[in-house]
Amino acid sequence: MGVKAWLSGMVPIAAMVMVECLDVGLTTLSKAAMSRGMDRFVFVVYSNAFASLILFSISFIFLRTKRPPLSFSLLCKFFLLSLAGITVMQNCVFTGVSYGSPTLGSAMSNLIPAFTFLLAVAFRLENLDLRSSRSLIKILGTLVSISGALIVTLYKGPPIGAGLIKSPSISSNDHLQKTANNWVIGGLFFAMAGLSISVWNIFQAPILRRYPSEITIVSFFTLFGAIQCAAVALIAVKDSNAWKLRPDFELITIIYSAVFGGVVSFCVQTWCIKRKGPVFVAIFKPLGIGIAAIMGVIFLGDTLYIGSVIGAIIIVTGFYGVMWAQTKEGEKGEAQEVDGLPSTSDKAPLLQSRRDEQKWSD
Repeated sequence: MGVKAWLSGMVPIAAMVMVECLDVGLTTLSKAAMSRGMDRFVFVVYSNAFASLILFSISFIFLRTKRPPLSFSLLCKFFLLSLAGITVMQNCVFTGVSYGSPTLGSAMSNLIPAFTFLLAVAFRLENLDLRSSRSLIKILGTLVSISGALIVTLYKGPPIGAGLIKSPSISSNDHLQKTANNWVIGGLFFAMAGLSISVWNIFQAPILRRYPSEITIVSFFTLFGAIQCAAVALIAVKDSNAWKLRPDFELITIIYSAVFGGVVSFCVQTWCIKRKGPVFVAIFKPLGIGIAAIMGVIFLGDTLYIGSVIGAIIIVTGFYGVMWAQTKEGEKGEAQEVDGLPSTSDKAPLLQSRRDEQKWSD
């Protein structure tokens, strides 16, 4: 019985480590494919098209008798959510990868809880009580995470092992300056991607409550995302040859993105959220920084910089501060729900959330 309980506890941990490896593997493969000439806009279109085909097939086979009825209003909301969660986010991510590195992307992804907290406060979905230590820790953690992101983006610093590297010649200074500028551009695109994911997280909750078929929702997300990304690519891509699929490394990357980035990762994370909760899933995000650094150095020949390490440590510190405060608030809310005595400070965000959910559902 003890061994069974231990295995039951270890499976979600192993699953989330696998998800982080798959996500970092996607950014590493996409970086390698783009360095070989693959267009990032076309890549996003094909990836979402393949993923939607797989998800619709799964939905049709397993959920055709259990799927709740769809309405035109719901489809419109799916379309709008895919605009933030797929079209803007993925194009920003892969543009950031083309300018920066997988390590930079993994570090900046830890800004998502901070952005989500700020948006929740702005939309009155989060109760901000300056007399509460948990609210103050959330604010401090958010500011710390943003400070770390600025360090990662604006300061590269010397490469680790710089003592083994000769001083750059004058002729190489232009190259170093261009690399630094690309790093900043990549960081800004990753920050925009994190903000779009936060918007998606905020507004998808009422839809999930009204329409609890996750696979169906994601199927339409990816379908609408593929259509929207195709419209963007038709404007941004001038070379018609970029749309040709060749049976080489580019095709492998697209299939990997569709299967593991779009289907497997979603299913595993949904299973872990149902089993352990969203905070459990979130705490594995900083693990991606180390995985990305190792894979980038091994497979891409990336250089690890002091600024990335310092900034990543600061971001992760702020990240865990926000996560700790959210965990404590969740425990407090569960205890009050058991007692049947919700506090006054907890009523306002709950009532506001219900009002916003009603508006979003109308």
